[in-house]
Amino acid sequence: MKEEEAAAAHPTMNNNNNKKKIIIDTDPGIDDAMAIFVALGLPQVDIIGLTTIFGNVYTTLATRNALHLLEFAGRTDIPVAQGSHKSTKLRIADFVHGTDGLGNQNFPPPQGNPIQPSAAQFLVQQANLYPAQITLVALGPLTNIALAMQLDPEFPQKIGQIVLLGGAFAVNGNVNPAAEANTDAISSYTYSFIGARKRITYGKTEKESITVLFPDVIQKVIFSPSSPYAADLVFTSGADILALGVNVTHQVVLTDADREKLAQSDGRFAQYLCKVLDVYFSYHHDAYNTQGVYLHDPTTLLAAVYPSLITYTEGVVRVQTNGITRGMTMFYNTKKRFAEITGWSDKPVVKVAVTVDAPAVVELVMNRLMSS
Repeated sequence: MKEEEAAAAHPTMNNNNNKKKIIIDTDPGIDDAMAIFVALGLPQVDIIGLTTIFGNVYTTLATRNALHLLEFAGRTDIPVAQGSHKSTKLRIADFVHGTDGLGNQNFPPPQGNPIQPSAAQFLVQQANLYPAQITLVALGPLTNIALAMQLDPEFPQKIGQIVLLGGAFAVNGNVNPAAEANTDAISSYTYSFIGARKRITYGKTEKESITVLFPDVIQKVIFSPSSPYAADLVFTSGADILALGVNVTHQVVLTDADREKLAQSDGRFAQYLCKVLDVYFSYHHDAYNTQGVYLHDPTTLLAAVYPSLITYTEGVVRVQTNGITRGMTMFYNTKKRFAEITGWSDKPVVKVAVTVDAPAVVELVMNRLMSS
């Protein structure tokens, strides 16, 4: 699919009065940077804000990198809201993206600052300002979104759609055989009995915490904000969700040859990325023995803008919250009815991507970066 064909499949997006409003929840991150640059290059997209979260880097550095990327792109009009902070025990992906998240380039600090509302507050504000009009593209752990749902229980209905990078459906994960990075957690949690209900508290502090009461269970679980409980809450919230797992994003590879094309182009975004890609390519060569890198975040971003790029199935998704399979995403296709009432019963369905037009995604990414 050529870029023109993708745009033609969604003609209303070509009208400047009908731009697709997007918020990107991000943990930049080299492929986050690529996704942000691609989004900035799409004329049918109106990025109304970035929110930051830990994952590839700690939250403070994610915020700094988001501000830096927007300054480099000349788009300081786009606000950045800082999200939930890390636990000190949290694993970050410096071995994938570099200690600074951007290929160990150590860029100078940005001139701008994040806005005052937290990421969760910003998400709620925007969802109320533009009800059912915003596509939230979640490229990191889902804590900010879970916190937004605590602040406003109607957030799942007010947000237009959540297109998220998360899970490993019917394949191994990318942080261990069971789990994908955005649904996994390594910090410890504790249990205490509080009576006839289970109270699950999302967040590191009382101020940040999310509390949800579930009947029939009697334990309290207090855990770090990176916990898969937050992912499970989002998947079962009733929001319109499209999830792209590594089973799909591993189908999309930017090859060594593609990298050479970027290096030879005059595109500003292409030239920037060529400076930061060494660490990312080295990790993929060593970990996967591939001659290229997986385009996790750009694929997710483009699926939000051009849904015809992917096919999907529908079903219930739950996230395993403890044990050796913690962070595993489990899919129930709802075709069989079970007599027993369980944690799967009466849960809302979500869309889970199955296939992707990988050549079209790579072409769109290359075109946007080289024409910048």
